[in-house]
Formats: sequence, structure tokens, C-alpha cells
Amino acid sequence: MAEDLVSQLGALGEEFARAIAPLGDEQSIRDVQARYLGKKGKVTLLMRDMGGLDPDRRKAVGAEFNRIKNAITDAVDARLRELEQAVHQRDLARTVDVTLPGRSGWDGHVHILSQVRAEQVAIFAELGFDIAEGPQVETDFHNFEALAMPKDHPARDMQDTFYVTDDIVLRTHTSPVQIRTMLARKPPVRIVAPGVVYRRDDDPTHSPMFTQMEGLLVDRHVRFSDLKGVLLHYVRRFFGKATLDVRFRPSYFPFVEPGAEVDMQCAFCSGGGTSSCRVCKGTGWVEIGGSGMVDPDVFAHVGYDSELYTGFAFGMGVERMAMLRHGVNDIKYYYTGDLRFLRQF
Repeated sequence: MAEDLVSQLGALGEEFARAIAPLGDEQSIRDVQARYLGKKGKVTLLMRDMGGLDPDRRKAVGAEFNRIKNAITDAVDARLRELEQAVHQRDLARTVDVTLPGRSGWDGHVHILSQVRAEQVAIFAELGFDIAEGPQVETDFHNFEALAMPKDHPARDMQDTFYVTDDIVLRTHTSPVQIRTMLARKPPVRIVAPGVVYRRDDDPTHSPMFTQMEGLLVDRHVRFSDLKGVLLHYVRRFFGKATLDVRFRPSYFPFVEPGAEVDMQCAFCSGGGTSSCRVCKGTGWVEIGGSGMVDPDVFAHVGYDSELYTGFAFGMGVERMAMLRHGVNDIKYYYTGDLRFLRQF
């Protein structure tokens, strides 16, 4: 029995050597190796018969099994090295025609969000708004307290804030720029504040980091109708449709009173509200941001006389405006760096 097993193992070793000799790719070599040494390989199945042998004969058969196993493994390694060396030699022998023209790279271009931001700034500049900027790491005073949100104010829960310390935060909006501007200059003030903000949001229409465009106008005799006129001019210029309208829905923001959500007529169905419109979902309107008349409490923090001056503020997401105009359904596309997406703009 033992002699028969040794003979069969030797025959399998010779059989494997003949099988591997003509093979010229790694996958075929690995397949043949598995055919002999895999869980159901010929050598593996043969060794199951060792259990019926006495210890002395089992030792001799085991030694022959190890020899055949090592021989197969060494043969596989040798053949793979030969293939690797052949590939290397082909690479060395390859000639390159250096006179052929090279492959030109892709021309870079301005990111879609930067394009939209620049266009928004240009539209508001037509109305006399200046650009104002501020730090992304802000004090609690500029980000909350001066905007009529003391530490115990429930509106802070709406912000989903990233805190650096108890008194330092990653700004949740660009409204602190408005506060810094009003502290630095007297009315009239007419600014837009574009910039990156941070909130603990993460879904297809929200991101932990996104870009806002906020506006502020403070002067004598500023009215809510002025706010509507500014936003009406903006949406018509941005979407290139002179017939678009805007509407205001009462809403709460702690730093404006009265406050309102701003909707515009859907630029895709022209406010028709068709059930097939994927943007407005058949309502004819889409939300673009928040707005309102500046709360006198805010003026008190910056030293403005609320009996003499009035003002309005508004804010919108740059990503949202780009999504509405270009039909993008996931805000994360802007940040993945996927050239297939970015080259479309």
C-alpha cells in the first residue's frame, strides 16, 4: 500500500511537470497548480489514503508527499520568474520613435463653483454691492451673539456647529462678515459675503463644508420691497430669464425681523408646475435661500442707530444655485474631483 502511494505520487509529479511546461501565462500556471495541490487537487486527494498506513510507512509516504509538493511549488515559482524576465526583456527591446508628437494633457479650467461664485458677485456688483471677506475660524461673538443668538438661544441648535473651543467655532454662515463690516464702517453699507462655511450636515443636498453667498444692505429708508427688487434682479440675471418671479414665505431667523424664505419660479418649467419637472416636483417654485430685515438687536451690537437706519440681509448656497441651474442632484459631485463631472463645465 505504501509503495503504491509513493509510486503514484512520483507519477503525479512527472505529470505536473509535463502539464506546466507549455504554459505561457500566470493564470494558466496557477490553475494547473490548484489542479494538483488545491483542496481537491490530485496530490491532496491521494494523501487522504495515508490515514490507513502504520506509522513507519506513513512517514515514508509523507516524505515523498513533501518532496512532490515542494517540487511543484518550486516549478511554479521558476516558471513565473521566467515569464517576468521575458516581459522585462521585451520592455528593454522595445523601441520608441522620439520624433512622434507627444500626447497633450487636458487643459485646466475654473471649477464650476468658482464660476458660479464669480458670476453671482458680478451680478450683485451691477447693483453696487462690494465684496467682503472674513476668517473661517470665528469667535462665538461674531458668529452667534452679535447676530442676536446668545449662548442659551435655541436657534444655535439649528446651526450644527463645529466647536474649536467654547468660544471659537468654524463659522456656520458668512454672517460674521456682516458683523465685522458693520463694526468697521458706518452706514451706508452694501456688501456681499461669499465664502466657505461649516455645519454638521451630510446628505445628497448638504455637505459638512459648503459655500454661501450672503448680502447686506444698510442705509436710510431701506424697505422690504428693496430686498425683493435685488433678489428679483439676481434670479433673472443668473438664470437668463427675464420673466422669472420670486415670492417670500414667512420664516424665522434670529437676526432678521421679519424673516422669510425666498422661492423663485422654476427656471426649467417657467413656473408652470408640470408634474414631469424634476426640479420643482410640479410645484412651480424652488427655494433658493433665506432673507429678511435686519433685527434692531443686531444693530445694537454694532453701534448702529436702528431709529435712523434700516437694512436687509439675504443668504443662499452657491452649490444649491449651481445645482438648480445645471440639474446636479448630489452636492458631493462638486468635491470628489471626478474629471468626468468637472469637464462638463
